[in-house]
Amino acid sequence: MREERLWVEPVGEVIVARLRGKPTAEMLRECEERVIALARDTQQVRVLYDALELEPPDMDVVLLQQRLGADKKETLNASTLRTGILVPNTRIAYLARIAFGHVGEANYKVFYNDFSAAIKWLEA
Repeated sequence: MREERLWVEPVGEVIVARLRGKPTAEMLRECEERVIALARDTQQVRVLYDALELEPPDMDVVLLQQRLGADKKETLNASTLRTGILVPNTRIAYLARIAFGHVGEANYKVFYNDFSAAIKWLEA
């Protein structure tokens, strides 16, 4: 049986995208497509990226996430888009800040192993 590396589902008022393993460009594109589709269907503009089981990505994948995030914001026309990133360590946190930092610190926040705090911040 193949283990899922990507899981995107609504959880309450938040869209949760869980990524596992070493991310690829295809994986990120699929993730963002699914997040955008769910955001349109549910009218949710709060997304939690669970990267607790993510392996450090290559820099080109990090930079791709920057572009995909900017495209997502434009596609959804969501000035209130909020993004939480759940990380296991400082290395993944650093890469997440590069990948998501372009949208402004008021719109995203990195959380270290604290799912509950991330959900509370996103729902506030």
